[in-house]
Amino acid sequence: MPKPPSAARKRSVRGSRTGRPIMALLDLLGRRWSLRIVWELRNGALTSRALRTVCDQASPTILQTRLTELREAGFVELVSGEGYRLTALGRELFETFLPLHRFAERWTKRQE
Repeated sequence: MPKPPSAARKRSVRGSRTGRPIMALLDLLGRRWSLRIVWELRNGALTSRALRTVCDQASPTILQTRLTELREAGFVELVSGEGYRLTALGRELFETFLPLHRFAERWTKRQE
């Protein structure tokens, strides 16, 4: 049986030998600041400096690493003169967070 083209091969994923898509996505989103970046870009583009400010002064090195990873994954793009913003795929990803956000809001009120 022929091997799949290199682009179709499964990526190595931390904590998973399978490289299944859900494991790859959870690996990426589970990295420090990844989810926060997606969340903060929900309302539009932000420059690196503005993004760092809303991300509680995250390390510029880590922030840039996460932005690079999110860009490579197709969730974030850099637009000249605007900064970083979610791509259509990134907005779709954000939309998947909304039910979890609503649940978290209800859960927090229950904790009070």
